[in-house]
Amino acid sequence: MVIDTLVGLIRTVSVVAVVVYILTRSRMYNAVIENRMNWRHKAVIITLFGLFSIYGTVGGVEILGAIANIRDLGPVIAGLVAGPLAGFLAGLIGAAYRYLQGGFTAVSCSLSTLLAGVLAGLFCLIRRNELPGVKTAMILMAGIELLHMGLTLLIPRPFDKALQLVKTIIIPMVGANVMGIGLFAFMMQNLKREKAVESARNMIKGELKAAREIQMGILPKIFPPFPDRPEFDLYAMIEPAREVGGDFYDFFFTDKDHLCFVIGDVSGKGVPASLFMAVTKTLIKTRALTGVSPDQILGAVNDELSQDNPSAMFATVFCGVLNIRTGDIFYANGGHNPPYIVTSGGRITSLTADPGPMVGALDGITYRCDRTRLDPGDSIFLYTDGVSEAMDKSESFFTTSRLEEGLISLASQPVREAIGGIVERVAAFCDGAEQSDDITLLMLRYYGRSGRRDNASLIAERSENTGGSV
Repeated sequence: MVIDTLVGLIRTVSVVAVVVYILTRSRMYNAVIENRMNWRHKAVIITLFGLFSIYGTVGGVEILGAIANIRDLGPVIAGLVAGPLAGFLAGLIGAAYRYLQGGFTAVSCSLSTLLAGVLAGLFCLIRRNELPGVKTAMILMAGIELLHMGLTLLIPRPFDKALQLVKTIIIPMVGANVMGIGLFAFMMQNLKREKAVESARNMIKGELKAAREIQMGILPKIFPPFPDRPEFDLYAMIEPAREVGGDFYDFFFTDKDHLCFVIGDVSGKGVPASLFMAVTKTLIKTRALTGVSPDQILGAVNDELSQDNPSAMFATVFCGVLNIRTGDIFYANGGHNPPYIVTSGGRITSLTADPGPMVGALDGITYRCDRTRLDPGDSIFLYTDGVSEAMDKSESFFTTSRLEEGLISLASQPVREAIGGIVERVAAFCDGAEQSDDITLLMLRYYGRSGRRDNASLIAERSENTGGSV
């Protein structure tokens, strides 16, 4: 008898649990979790859990002229969620229905249901509307059901019949109601935990967005950057693989005739890489503005970074200085991809001088300073390995071969369009595959002291001066 009664009540609890789970996914329960319920929310809670109380009676098991049930569960939930008044009113709905069913326990059972909602509501007030944990809720429910059993012994007559009833139903009723409130508390805890995780995720997302804005803010982003200098044109862009990344670029005059330009790729991704990037970029500019050569810039920055670098981060860096008067470029390479020289006629060559060690890995490193020259119409193209190592869905690389083909075909385009064309080719190759690394490009085209002219006139002039050889 006890086992059959318990099984029957568990079936009823299961139905209630499913409905409660659906309700916990509604917008109303966001207000419950965040303690911002209004009277409309409370009216819904009173009505719903009052009906649950009725269902607890309907789904009960008749024993000895009484009904073993989970009627108290609805008012207890209402009280815990919305306070004493909600618990009382939900209990009143369930109690009224139970009283109308009659039987020798009608008064005690109805009174117990009313008290269940009120006691749960008072418990809610004592805890200042904080929902209890699973263990606390189960203990509270067990106490309320034991009170119910006590009233069943105290009020109905004859006593012997009431005692026999209590002996039969105490285990299944206490067990089923405790199980029901335990499931409810567990679902509410999970929902609260989900909301906390979502809130933390949104906070992190906001912080990452702010970090990206700060990161992008320290990179030059106005193009053309020096409209009053017709001797050259320059364009750069960066596409982080995550909200914030470790790639960077920079360009600035060290005096009226020398333009320093830099590109770098910090190890790792995310916030640590962006912080290391910001420090590296700042150190490079600070040192470059003293007028020293690129190899001395990288050497000094390397020593600064490696002295206090517990995370063992490093950066690959290419640093060049263009003499605006002559087209000469003095450069040093700290482990970075070799740039390309792109002539106005579409011929490309790689600056294949052996790159030095990465910047920040070890102190005391000496870098080599090399030299090249740009003729009018020539460009230097810098990039990070996020371009050549961009992957498609089959994890094949874009490769430097495809990059070189793109540079040749886009050589006659303005620097902005040329970089845009490379990015389009990379995107077409990846075909929707997730970006695996930051993508950064910088292109500097030299026009000489005579200023900006179209490539067709530069090619014609060069052909005339070299007997038709480009």
